[in-house]
Amino acid sequence: MTPTVLPTYNRAPLSFDKGEGAWLVTEDGTRYLDLGAGIAVNALGHANPDLVAALTEQAGKLWHTSNLYQIPNQQKLADMLVANTFADTVFFTNSGTEAAELAIKMARKYWYEKGAPERIEIITFEGSFHGRSTGAIAAAGGDKMVKGFGPLMPGFIHLPWGDLDLVKGAVGPNTAAILLEPIIGEGGIKAWSDADLKAIRKLCDETGTLLIFDEVQCGMGRTGRLFAHEWAGVTPDIMMVAKGIGGGFPLGAVLATEDAASGMVAGTHGSTYGGNPLACAVGIKVMEIISDPDFLAEVNRKAALLRQRLEGLVATHPDVFKGIRGQGLMLGLECSKASNLDVVKAGYATHVLTVPAAENVIRLLPPLNITEEEIAEAIDRLDRAATKVENP
Repeated sequence: MTPTVLPTYNRAPLSFDKGEGAWLVTEDGTRYLDLGAGIAVNALGHANPDLVAALTEQAGKLWHTSNLYQIPNQQKLADMLVANTFADTVFFTNSGTEAAELAIKMARKYWYEKGAPERIEIITFEGSFHGRSTGAIAAAGGDKMVKGFGPLMPGFIHLPWGDLDLVKGAVGPNTAAILLEPIIGEGGIKAWSDADLKAIRKLCDETGTLLIFDEVQCGMGRTGRLFAHEWAGVTPDIMMVAKGIGGGFPLGAVLATEDAASGMVAGTHGSTYGGNPLACAVGIKVMEIISDPDFLAEVNRKAALLRQRLEGLVATHPDVFKGIRGQGLMLGLECSKASNLDVVKAGYATHVLTVPAAENVIRLLPPLNITEEEIAEAIDRLDRAATKVENP
């Protein structure tokens, strides 16, 4: 019998009835500690009361009008993002994939309007992930993403991740932009060094190339700063945001400088649902909470505690784990002799949820407001999962 839901996901044999903070609860009441947070989406946990209140209040007033009209919530959220970032202007989407599409269009339109239509090439990196539209998979490249989908959008130069010399050599007269994740998520929690990001920014300044950061997964407080690139003291020209900005409600955005966005005038892009009153009401509350310096200080404190405890876990299970990657509460456990998928599955038995990534890495992306007690519980459950892998 043909599945009524298209079978494009390898789903775990689990389903949940409700969520409470860092916990997911099955219909029979079994509680799972969620260290994935919907793949870095539920940045403030499940059923966060502040977000529920913001959404409920807006739901009782107005859901959707389309972008034919002014949307006050959208303007307020845009003002907040501009006030807290490098950006001068914001376009709202429903997802990171949609943000990727606009970022690509914006970079190419910029050069077209500058009288250099040949500058269409965008440099990207192997192991990256920018979504699953045809444009986004063309940007990321790799057989896993593109095989079988026919002709793809041309104009992308795919380079090995982390090789600065190759980046310098690839920039030429047809280069429009460099697109990268400051910390690669799906590709295995790999962070560009501050020095490399500074060098890439300098290269873009020298050649006029636009710099695009994809902070869909690593942004919105995930690393202990509002956006990951802030640690390096550099700024992009265009930035893609989604996941955590909606706290679980579908919301994305493209942030840009006035210059980078100068080609995007009325009629060049649009979205029926993007920036709708419901999504922006939640986004405003998320921004109010996460942009608070005291909140970010707590993220850094708890991230240091989690990392310290994970170091002990790695030392205790050398046949399962061999190291830790990442920054803040975007961490990767590198597996050694064990398969990351085996560890993830063992976690189901100890009621802890993690997310697999490339390079035999397990992603830990807990809610940013996870408690110290929940961190201790997470380590205990991961310890028991590792023991199950060692003694199947």
